[in-house]
Amino acid sequence: MKVVFASTPEQRTKIMELTKQIYCDVFPNYFTDKQIREFEKDNILRFSSNQFQQMDTLKDAYQVIASLQTIIHVLQSDNVSQYMDTYYKNISILEDYGVEFPFELKQFVDSRMDKNENISVYTKVANELLV
Repeated sequence: MKVVFASTPEQRTKIMELTKQIYCDVFPNYFTDKQIREFEKDNILRFSSNQFQQMDTLKDAYQVIASLQTIIHVLQSDNVSQYMDTYYKNISILEDYGVEFPFELKQFVDSRMDKNENISVYTKVANELLV
């Protein structure tokens, strides 16, 4: 007999938070708002209920979480190209679960935007004024 632990709602929430982090903290460093809107339309990094059903064990959910965290770390690093093997390994893990992340590492190496150009509707606000 084999005992398997089911994934938890908290893990699903964490996966959605990491996806939002990629859209808000990572993509604006490399792509324009128009391009990011296209990614949303194309359902890039969007998890359907069917995909969540594929991640039915703790191990599956943790693999997806770890892959998303690793991709975020790689893309936020100063020398993205040094992590090529790690990047593609984690993309492969996401693809095993039916998650689309169709970017070549070269796209991120070649398109890093200047911090001054990094004004986007997707980035988090620096402060909020309560009225």
